[in-house]
Amino acid sequence: MSRIDNRQADEMRSIKMTPGFISSADGSVLIEMGNTRVICNATLLPEVPGWLKGRGTGWVTAEYSLLPQSTNKRVDRERKGASGRTQEIQRLIGRSLRGAADLAALGENAIVVDCDVIQADGGTRTASIIGGFVALGLALKKIKTNLGIEQQILKYAISAISVGVVKGEALLDLCYVEDSAADVDMNVVMRNAKEFIEVQGTGEHAAFDRKMLSTLLDLGEKACSEIYSMQMNLLGGELP
Repeated sequence: MSRIDNRQADEMRSIKMTPGFISSADGSVLIEMGNTRVICNATLLPEVPGWLKGRGTGWVTAEYSLLPQSTNKRVDRERKGASGRTQEIQRLIGRSLRGAADLAALGENAIVVDCDVIQADGGTRTASIIGGFVALGLALKKIKTNLGIEQQILKYAISAISVGVVKGEALLDLCYVEDSAADVDMNVVMRNAKEFIEVQGTGEHAAFDRKMLSTLLDLGEKACSEIYSMQMNLLGGELP
């Protein structure tokens, strides 16, 4: 099958991450995956949620939004609260990033990772996880120094990628056109590119068998290994 951008079935779109994109954030990254672009900012919050006060542990959460002109048709700002889709995506991002952290080592401090999509061409949630993790790592380097925390907080690197089945063929890193035509749509999240921490898969227009599931997971694992190397390089080879 010929892909719209002439990639091979197992080929990711080009990934570029620009650290320090927003100077006012504790950690910031602009991630570009093909034509998908997401600004990820990590910021120290003044306090943990009320239900965590006094427990000696921290919190990592995430927020996600599509900016108005991120798609071909203008997206309305969610002024009255996040839609169901937005809540589902930001919960996925938050769960994934918390899976990297030793929250007790963070102390009673909270970090929010804001993922703002400025251009959407498929894979916005996985791009948000990839860039959001790097932004979190950069923020923690600064936060640990400022707060005098010596313990390692990030225990794992978190990477993610989309996979799917289009016209019977397993594809890696679907763009919007492919995603909208996919019979099967799946997101794979891994830690240290060795263990799965979340797999979201749906047969939207067709069922899939165990062999296809294994093929999709193999594609995702290979891609996450490449992404992991990029992330660690941006963090100087060490997790803070």
